[in-house]
Amino acid sequence: MTQPPHLVPYGSWKSPITADMIVQSSVRLGSIALDEKDVYWIEGRPAEAGRNVIVRRTPDGKTVDLTPERFNARTRVNEYGGGAFAVKDGTIYFSNFADQRLYQQTPSSKPQPLTPIANWRYGDGVIDQQRGRIICVGENHTVDGEPVNTLVSISQENGEDIQVLASGCDFYSSPRLSPDSSKLAWLTWNHPHMPWDGTQLWVAPILTDGSIGVAEPIAGGGDESVFQPEWSPDGVLYFVCDRTNWWNLYRWQPSQGAIEPLCEMEAEFGLPQWVFGMSTYGFDGANRIICTYTQEGNWHLASIDLKTKQRSVIATPYTSISDLKVADNQAVFIAGSVTEASAIVQLDLTNGQINVLRSKRELAIDTGYLSQPEAIAFPTTNGLTAYGLFYPPQNKDYTAPTSEKPPLIVKSHGGPTAATSSTFNLKIQYWTSRGFAILDVNYGGSTGYGRDYRQRLKNNWGIVDVDDCTNGAKYLAEQGLVDGERLAIAGGSAGGYTTLAALTFRDVFKAGASYYGVSDLEVLAKDTHKFESRYLDGLIGPYPERKDLYQQRSPIHFTDQLSCPVIFFQGLEDKVVPPNQAEMMVAALKAKGLPVAYVTYEGEQHGFRKAETIKRTLEGELYFYSRVFGFELAEAIEPVNIYNY
Repeated sequence: MTQPPHLVPYGSWKSPITADMIVQSSVRLGSIALDEKDVYWIEGRPAEAGRNVIVRRTPDGKTVDLTPERFNARTRVNEYGGGAFAVKDGTIYFSNFADQRLYQQTPSSKPQPLTPIANWRYGDGVIDQQRGRIICVGENHTVDGEPVNTLVSISQENGEDIQVLASGCDFYSSPRLSPDSSKLAWLTWNHPHMPWDGTQLWVAPILTDGSIGVAEPIAGGGDESVFQPEWSPDGVLYFVCDRTNWWNLYRWQPSQGAIEPLCEMEAEFGLPQWVFGMSTYGFDGANRIICTYTQEGNWHLASIDLKTKQRSVIATPYTSISDLKVADNQAVFIAGSVTEASAIVQLDLTNGQINVLRSKRELAIDTGYLSQPEAIAFPTTNGLTAYGLFYPPQNKDYTAPTSEKPPLIVKSHGGPTAATSSTFNLKIQYWTSRGFAILDVNYGGSTGYGRDYRQRLKNNWGIVDVDDCTNGAKYLAEQGLVDGERLAIAGGSAGGYTTLAALTFRDVFKAGASYYGVSDLEVLAKDTHKFESRYLDGLIGPYPERKDLYQQRSPIHFTDQLSCPVIFFQGLEDKVVPPNQAEMMVAALKAKGLPVAYVTYEGEQHGFRKAETIKRTLEGELYFYSRVFGFELAEAIEPVNIYNY
């Protein structure tokens, strides 16, 4: 006989979704590569101190870890990395995190260092088999001032034979060889642009000595973002560009020298290039592209006939699709849905059969504990509309008193060009199964709604994002869906800045959690890594010319306006947002007498990777809210030290 749910206040519900469950069953999946019939990918494992392991799956279904225990396949080019390995005929070339050297690993040997000991970093490589070398992005840290980025070639026989192929731009990515190895395509961009603001696509012939000839600009510039150039098997260059507001597919035929749109539609075939190696399409022979695109918050898989340009949707059960690779009548990608966590998925292009190669989480959770997201659009400042995903509380064992409405946590994503995803997220269910509501906001500046929507944040960071987050919370409170007196906001990195700005400059939220967030924009402009060193020019204004704006939008200068409790989580080895950003804010709140907590982690950088860190952070944030909002915890949690409480 089914028991009626217990009548218990929101926040005090006991949930089977624990922090231990999350960290023990969680891996990060990414960087898919295909080598003949073998499938490779990288797993980031919190249980192994966040180590990145290259995994291979053979056609017989056998899966094996290739990266030995003391190695970590992760590059620090641009700090965010990506594109950490390349593979051909079973031989892997990968960047090792500890020393940033490139290593070679054959099927029968352990990794051997290829590049010399030097303060260089390598990433986004492609194997030039015809010339016995790897072409990749090199980042030279031996120079004074900011590091120098170039395209380099590295001999597979003698890793000390490193030649610079292209230089002079601030950033490089996506080197791609034509099928006959006679041409090289690549992307560049320069300060103050980020790659989603403006990139340029180049093509150059490869000369007999391996150097490249005169480079020809093909597309892009200061107001066009080009993404993922790829050569088709018959030597046509394809790429994604947002010249018509949306990241759509185009092609350039060397014989004609003309650019032709392939599939014009109000959808995004591209992504913000925060990391190397991102892929949204691939070739199934010379006459067909398999691609993925996002529209109204959901991702779709499709086939495009390259002769007729006819697009055909490929039905899948997934709402999120990324890292798509295509070869040998198969498409392999990372996919998830509202009810399924991210997994490595293989699609047989001959018969449509789907095979899950690796699931991110091996869990069996009763759906009675799972909240289903609702896509919402809500009014925001200047008569505009913003978007988000709303998750109501859900736990089959509990209900709350009818007089009570649930507390709300507004999630402010990072980037700030990122986007929320409806893919099953156990961390969100951790909260909703305990009686919290969640609003995951796609504020102005987010990806997925065209370039114009992304450009809403131009010169308006700290205004548009803050307005959208606060207006989303107020909208839900006005609809009677959440408790307007128990509104919290949480975010990491750029989302941490939005969190702190919303707490400081708006009087809506009653608590907040900042994960490695920015509190002083001037300090960030002066003290961050090269990739983002001019990012704020477009988000705020040029520095120091608009120093006034940096000060006006920095929460650290207006702690007198902040009147609610805040908890800070910070990795002590963070080079993107250094710990002093949190420490200045904590000191100011302590002095003001506001409840504040500061939780730090040795050995963590920008974004938490270790199991113990993830567990402590989840439980610490829950403990903090229990004290702030005054509800009893269903289970004992190790307390965090809250000053002035």
